[in-house]
Amino acid sequence: MEGLVVDESLLLSDEEYGDRKKTGLFLLPEAAKMLRRLQYSNLRVVISYEDGVSSEKENLLQRIVADYCLECIPWKTSLVDNDAFHKLLISWRSCGGTCLYATSKRYEDLFPKLFNYGWKVIMKRAAGTGPLDNMNMVLIDKLEELLFTLSRFSKTNEIYAASNVIIGYIMKPSREADFAKRGAFPLRPTQNGLIFVPLTLELPLSWQVSEVDAILHKATDEIISIDSTMALDFPKGIVFTKGMQQLERYIQDYPDCCLIDPLNNIYPMLDRLRIQDILLGIENLGQKNGSRIRGAQFVKLDDFKEANLKDKLSEAGLSFPNIVKPQVACGVSNAHNMALVFKTEHFRDLHVPLPAIVQEYVDHGSVLFKFYVLGDNIFYAVKKSMPNVKALKLSSEKNGSSSISFDSLKSLPVADVDLTPKGRQQFLNVELVTNAANWLRRKLELTIFGFDVVIQEGSNDHVIVDLNYLPSFKEVPDSVAIPAFWDAIKNSYESRKR
Repeated sequence: MEGLVVDESLLLSDEEYGDRKKTGLFLLPEAAKMLRRLQYSNLRVVISYEDGVSSEKENLLQRIVADYCLECIPWKTSLVDNDAFHKLLISWRSCGGTCLYATSKRYEDLFPKLFNYGWKVIMKRAAGTGPLDNMNMVLIDKLEELLFTLSRFSKTNEIYAASNVIIGYIMKPSREADFAKRGAFPLRPTQNGLIFVPLTLELPLSWQVSEVDAILHKATDEIISIDSTMALDFPKGIVFTKGMQQLERYIQDYPDCCLIDPLNNIYPMLDRLRIQDILLGIENLGQKNGSRIRGAQFVKLDDFKEANLKDKLSEAGLSFPNIVKPQVACGVSNAHNMALVFKTEHFRDLHVPLPAIVQEYVDHGSVLFKFYVLGDNIFYAVKKSMPNVKALKLSSEKNGSSSISFDSLKSLPVADVDLTPKGRQQFLNVELVTNAANWLRRKLELTIFGFDVVIQEGSNDHVIVDLNYLPSFKEVPDSVAIPAFWDAIKNSYESRKR
């Protein structure tokens, strides 16, 4: 598929919208969402309008074109010799792919001309419009159907149509925008034959699922609440968004639906206690060149005022300082509220949600290695991390506090001076961590996940301190990461279908 011309009739309105009365001409909200997705679709997209429209409409269209980095052309649909119209038809068809024109108006003079040049028409039908007998036309009832129609054309009208796969995806808007801007969700087939289309609540889910071959999700983004008393027994106690609830029910009714990844494989990532239990297994991997890899020492607490707290910490092999984290790892607002404690009595004043996981804190020279597993590909990036214990104590004493509370997504404690040793990256044993990554991939049965590694000063232990599902892997160059992302999804789809 080479490109799409969208008639302004699909985009603009000056009529009442929903329960709000808008005044003047405006871009429909559903059209704005569609244009944003088309902006990063890897398709050539042009907005068309007829000569002679009002200056208000023309100015609005020009602003829309600028906002969404598209093209805009005026053409007289009644004149076959219109220069812009003629050049557009010729140039697009010369590339060999399917060209589409989308509109909500029936242009009796225009449609035959488009058909003569090999174009196809998508028309949003008015109420009462009957079926069409023209194979070059497709009718849709809602604007949201347009992207699915485009994905269908992409799949069936390309050279390698038989191997193309449509991936429906569901995730929060900010994450979708992040991936889309990096070119991860094109409507035109990727180099390995993937076509991406978003799932929406505006259309019946059963119809959407029938239109796609597999579903990519970030279920951890779709959690509204979690009952922490149900931890280690998920999915009990999890409340998903409306869309994810519908998808969950659909999967229960149609277990053959290809989900990347199955929800049962995601649930361990929601529970830090289960994660710690899983990490106990990597200690069996042995040592490489004098280094070993392991999870952090840990213990679960249900009450910070337990009478035998000191003994419990000691039995778990924990010495101060400790880092305290909620057992629920994501999906709730306070899942990343953490604290560093330096003495047993400091636990009494903590505001970290219970139950909680207490981990050892290892001196690691303020250097953290973020590892990303994308199918068979493993990448890592080096980031600045929390300082060593000495600097943390100085910071705590300076602020007059007994412990250090923070949100791990927003404001990690940092040293007043840069304590990062020069050349510390040379201590990373990539082979050792790669072995652990492959072990975790087999154990978790996840397509894309990430984990954080710190290297303990003195022992040179490689300690895994966090695991997460479908990370953004922003630190890896898009030219490398995005093709690996596509390969991971395609391989996972083919494996699950087998």
